[in-house]
Amino acid sequence: MSGAPARLIVHSDYLCPWCFNAAVRLQAIEEEFGDAVEITWRSFLLRPAPEARSMEQFRAYTRSWLRPAAEPDAGTFRVWSTDEGPPSHSLPPHLVAKAAATLGRDAFARVHAALWRAYFTESRDVTRRATLRRLWDEAGLPAEAFARAESDEIVQATLAEHDAAVRGGITGVPTVMAEGQDVAIPGALPLATYRRWVRHLRGMT
Repeated sequence: MSGAPARLIVHSDYLCPWCFNAAVRLQAIEEEFGDAVEITWRSFLLRPAPEARSMEQFRAYTRSWLRPAAEPDAGTFRVWSTDEGPPSHSLPPHLVAKAAATLGRDAFARVHAALWRAYFTESRDVTRRATLRRLWDEAGLPAEAFARAESDEIVQATLAEHDAAVRGGITGVPTVMAEGQDVAIPGALPLATYRRWVRHLRGMT
């Protein structure tokens, strides 16, 4: 394919099951279109501050994941099956993803995929530092670079992305926008819809 790539901006939260479905479908789009599409992930914090929940309440909540799990082209969801958790708030996994991004697109992609899988499939608390450190190591990233996730620069950049999204009128996630366009599309769209959108942006329809 020739010409400029279709550039999509995705606002999402690693604790959001519908965002997981969007991530799985958009990964399929990246694999299908290759360099003809570029996807940028931006942080949106559904739980911006720690909140107390009992393990019983959290386990009951994860049964609601069976609804997104039943959709076509969905992620692999499991009702929570370990004693890890409950997760505290949205910020920690975003910080680790941002730290990975400083090492390059491939490093980000590995951690990005690992966060979704760990939380929704493997029942691992991705808000817990020890769990995040293990995911970092499992992704094969330099051990010393993990500390970047705790830097003020990355914390402020993550919070700024969330604040900018709120100012832009985004109230829920996933929300996808095409770069240079003002229309924000909320919800985890079907894979076929994302495909048609990219083809349209590429002038293929």
